[in-house]
Amino acid sequence: MRLLAHGVYLLGFHLRRPIVSALIACSLAGFGFAQTDCADGNGVLDNTPPKGTTPQELTQKFAAQESKVRDARSRYTYTQDVLVQTLNGTAVDGQFHEITDVSYDDKGKRIENVKFSEVPTLQGLRLSAEDMDDIRTFMPWILTTDQLPDYKIDYLGLQHVDDLDTYVFHVEPAKEEKNKRYFQGRVWVDNRDLQVVKLCGKTVPEQIRRKKKDIEVRPTFVGYRQIIDGYWFPTYARIDDTLHFGVQSIHLREIVKFKEYKRREPAAAAVSKP
Repeated sequence: MRLLAHGVYLLGFHLRRPIVSALIACSLAGFGFAQTDCADGNGVLDNTPPKGTTPQELTQKFAAQESKVRDARSRYTYTQDVLVQTLNGTAVDGQFHEITDVSYDDKGKRIENVKFSEVPTLQGLRLSAEDMDDIRTFMPWILTTDQLPDYKIDYLGLQHVDDLDTYVFHVEPAKEEKNKRYFQGRVWVDNRDLQVVKLCGKTVPEQIRRKKKDIEVRPTFVGYRQIIDGYWFPTYARIDDTLHFGVQSIHLREIVKFKEYKRREPAAAAVSKP
């Protein structure tokens, strides 16, 4: 987020395994605000090694499942709802709100159709191209097999998160290449489905730049998923952070919802005439 930053309007979110239907029984309860908290809903971290497998094998298995999630999600349309607010004390003094319909073509190319966008009134900052990339790519981040060489992934242990038992991993870039951005933080992997259900971290490098008095700072976000037709799809991410731009600080809140998933009908095959 660029000084002229980025923030979160919070809702409660709880992870539960579905009991009857394939859809997760989740609740968005409460409209209170709090600082981005990676530990929200987490139990005690148990450092016990995984049973019957090694951390390396487990990483390969969940990345393979994540690849399936990515491929499945590209066959759906959904709505991306972004709300960003700046605050003065406890009062909202600026806002950006945009709603976009997202789909993918038969080659997996993302297609966006903005159906609502208000004139931004954010105070003291503006959303950069990197902020929008965070929203599209990293807040709903899916860690697939082809990305494994780019990251160092360390197994941390077992942890109960809301109603789920998960494996916890710390993820950071193996090395940083110029003009390339990465996720750094933790991911929580369901111990039965071997798919990511929660992540918390930020994008790196920080990309703090000073040009025409602009300074870029990356906030910490937490993201959650729900089960859609048997896959854990990204559905919700939030930020509530105070960003420090030299001597100036800006309180930022943001909520991003990925909602209204609908399976895309395959393109009709051309019918040849006799």
